[in-house]
Amino acid sequence: MIMVVQRVLTASVTVEGSVVSKIGRGFLVLAGVCVGDTMHDAEVLAEKCTGLRIFEDAAEKMNLGLSDVAGEILAVSNFTLCADCSHGRRPSFSNAARPEDAQPVFDRFVEVCRERGIPTQTGVFGADMKVEISNDGPVTLIVDSKDLRA
Repeated sequence: MIMVVQRVLTASVTVEGSVVSKIGRGFLVLAGVCVGDTMHDAEVLAEKCTGLRIFEDAAEKMNLGLSDVAGEILAVSNFTLCADCSHGRRPSFSNAARPEDAQPVFDRFVEVCRERGIPTQTGVFGADMKVEISNDGPVTLIVDSKDLRA
């Protein structure tokens, strides 16, 4: 499972012209579920995400986490993160999990974020979403659960 975490001042998701989710200060998380990813991958990434300390403290050091700043998460499923761009000019999406396999893993990620006390909103799984953010920094991280496996 791959996630792109962007520190934001605000973020929202619009589907078919209607805002379906909106957050204030926090993280926009684009999450891609790849073939072979498990509930464990979702849990590991949720724990990593909710524990990241990338907000500045009084000394202007990235030392504060979501819970320190009353931050929120807007999680958006994004199968394109699993793309293979190594051959040709057209990405292959064969590494992306099928929707029926990906959605329960994505849902587990969201569930663990909420269990850890972070208010978490989502887009609409599988929908054509328009994501609007006010990026803060910008601070953007890419985290792959494969890199976190023991």
